[in-house]
Amino acid sequence: LSSIPVLDGTNFKEWKENILIVLGCMDLDLALRIDRPSTPKDSSSSEEKLEYEKWDRSNRISLMIIKRGIPEVFRGAVPDEIDTAKNFLAEMEKRFVKSDKAETSSLLQNLISMNANNAFLHDDLEEDL
Repeated sequence: LSSIPVLDGTNFKEWKENILIVLGCMDLDLALRIDRPSTPKDSSSSEEKLEYEKWDRSNRISLMIIKRGIPEVFRGAVPDEIDTAKNFLAEMEKRFVKSDKAETSSLLQNLISMNANNAFLHDDLEEDL
């Protein structure tokens, strides 16, 4: 668990990769790999009940591990109705992919602006020489 960095808004890809590795190594990634099975009924087979119990345990512990590495300010961005590890990660990814795209766009605009300013500066210097 110590290999999972705290999510800080700039390290989403690294954070997610570490989450997936840790959950996989701990054999807790079942809830990320398959959708929630049907809730067993009294008439369900013991195999169906066991499958659900394994998935439920994987989901609960995965959510705890995922949330452990996320500051409260980011956790609050995910609606309380999202109660599966798979959907929680997907929701976090939506938020950070948008953020990454906006940051990339902003950086690109700054670079274009800097290049344009440098070109004007270069032209001014050539004229002065």
